[in-house]
Amino acid sequence: MEQILILDFGSQYTQLIARRLRSLHIYCEILPFSAPVEDILSRSPRGLILSGGPSSVYDPAAPKPDLAVFSLGLPVLGVCYGMQLMAHQYGGAVSKAAKREYGLSALKILKGSRLLAGLPAGMKVWMSHGDEVKKVPAGFHVTARADGSDISAMENPELGLYAVQFHPEVHHTEKGVKILENFARGICGYKERWSPSSFLAGSVAEIKAQAAGKTVICGLSGGVDSSVAAVLAHKAIGDKLKCIFVDTGLLRHGDKERMKEVFQDKFGYSLKIVDASALFLGRLKGVTSPEKKRKIIGHTFIEVFDKEAKKIKGASFLLQGTLYPDVIESVSVKGPSAVIKSHHNVGGLPAKMKMGLIEPLRYFFKDEVRELGRSLRIPEPVLMQHPFPGPGLAIRVLGDVTPERLKILREADRLMREEIQAAGWYSKIWQAFCVLLPVRSVGVMGDERSYEYTIALRCVSSVDGMTADWSKLPHDLMGRISSRIVSEVRGINRVVYDITSKPPATIEWE
Repeated sequence: MEQILILDFGSQYTQLIARRLRSLHIYCEILPFSAPVEDILSRSPRGLILSGGPSSVYDPAAPKPDLAVFSLGLPVLGVCYGMQLMAHQYGGAVSKAAKREYGLSALKILKGSRLLAGLPAGMKVWMSHGDEVKKVPAGFHVTARADGSDISAMENPELGLYAVQFHPEVHHTEKGVKILENFARGICGYKERWSPSSFLAGSVAEIKAQAAGKTVICGLSGGVDSSVAAVLAHKAIGDKLKCIFVDTGLLRHGDKERMKEVFQDKFGYSLKIVDASALFLGRLKGVTSPEKKRKIIGHTFIEVFDKEAKKIKGASFLLQGTLYPDVIESVSVKGPSAVIKSHHNVGGLPAKMKMGLIEPLRYFFKDEVRELGRSLRIPEPVLMQHPFPGPGLAIRVLGDVTPERLKILREADRLMREEIQAAGWYSKIWQAFCVLLPVRSVGVMGDERSYEYTIALRCVSSVDGMTADWSKLPHDLMGRISSRIVSEVRGINRVVYDITSKPPATIEWE
């Protein structure tokens, strides 16, 4: 299968390069900047993209690839830091910019560019850099200039090297996707039209071969990811798939009931529902640190799951619905980027359980998983569920997690989702949920003074969860949600709406 490889140098936008290419039906994967040339060549890529990053090429510890990547005979596109690295490697001049550029800039495209062919002479692009190329290397020519940067793009077609100082992957850059398409299809000669469903036959065969007739256990949560993974695996191995659902006591209203209705009653899968809520809540008592919550939940989940798995004779493999963003944010597979938060379903579980691991969705983004699910004929209500974190409501109850506070949050969240669904907004939102704040404020309810908790509403729009913008809900809808929560949920007298995008914030509060 044809593919483009992305070498990651730590940019917060690296994942977006992959997402934009895949939206063009071009398959790509992300490798760390230090990937050996042998590993790169083993994948037979059509071309390479060097991502941006926070470093300066002159820093002693600056991330540098195996310099042989520039002489493999493959087209190379450098983005931001990738451009500076290319210029530095070939004898150009790179230095700190007189003024750092963060945000939109007006770009003027010069004649004679293969990479920028078919674009308007002027357009807005997204800049995010502190260094800049002051002099292009011999054999390169400048192909674009911007307001604050004299050299904003350069290329050497003879060597197959192309570079831009701005970020074409960010949606703020006009025609940015066209630039990536020019590189992949026009310059690299990528011809296939990849789609998630094209992986279906291969994934089923791969699961069947890996399982080799042995029993596979699935930690089914009922969310989109584990649901698609389970249906995919069941297609491959049938009744050899055994599903376990752990009720942590941190679920939303109706989650457990839906599990039984869909997977046990409708699909007829082998499903064991384990009520471990008392154990989880007991261990979370008094814990307020978000990371400690996650670790306690992760370790407890492993313990409960392991205990149940040992009851299943011949269980040799664990099936997980791990997605690409989980891998990217939790494991250092992508270079020097910071770990944002830990995920208890990535790493650790298979090692502790001493079982083989099957992760058929490991290189998929959320919307790609939904597309795959449709090809498997999974019902839309299952596929279109909003993402729900592994630690559940524990990271939406800020501070101490108690049965009382969980009850308040669970009921508020139910009312909010009811109103959003009734208004036809549920499918327009990537993720909608409530957060219970450890803050009490004064209010007036009836003729009495109240001193109760505050609920924050969080609704965001996104494509893959890597970036997100807050959803602009109609004011009357927000008003109905607020009115119902305050009127019907005892313990709440104030509702606020989070209007922060990602970045700088994460989608979840903890």
